[in-house]
Amino acid sequence: MSANTAFSQSEKAVHWLDFGQLEDSLKTNPKKVFIDFYADWCGPCIRMQKEVFTDKKIIALLNKEYYAVKMNVETTDTITFGNEKFTNERINKRNPVHQIPLLMGRQKNKPFSLPALVLLDEKFNATARYFQYLNVEQLSKILTK
Repeated sequence: MSANTAFSQSEKAVHWLDFGQLEDSLKTNPKKVFIDFYADWCGPCIRMQKEVFTDKKIIALLNKEYYAVKMNVETTDTITFGNEKFTNERINKRNPVHQIPLLMGRQKNKPFSLPALVLLDEKFNATARYFQYLNVEQLSKILTK
């Protein structure tokens, strides 16, 4: 197998990280961050996974320019990030959204909604938030800004 074949195979999918991997990666090599907050029941989220995050251009942009994180907002996991522990305090309630998406993906004066896409700079400051389905062209423009 040639090196080109091996490279093209590794670029067939977005290299999604979890928050633990993200923290380690940011310490060793600061880079912009793209976070996709989703839920299994979210139609637009599923559509983006099938139509947008499988696009070669999007895959290449995310893998080259960003650390890409994907998080199910209803996870019951306790996540440690930045020496703090984050939990899902709403596990047995309606809309059991975890603390992290509530902190990072909140809109002013509106309830939390999906899909929620958050972009951060190398210093982990939010630069943009999107709360809608974005097609390949729309997301491509956002990622190349």
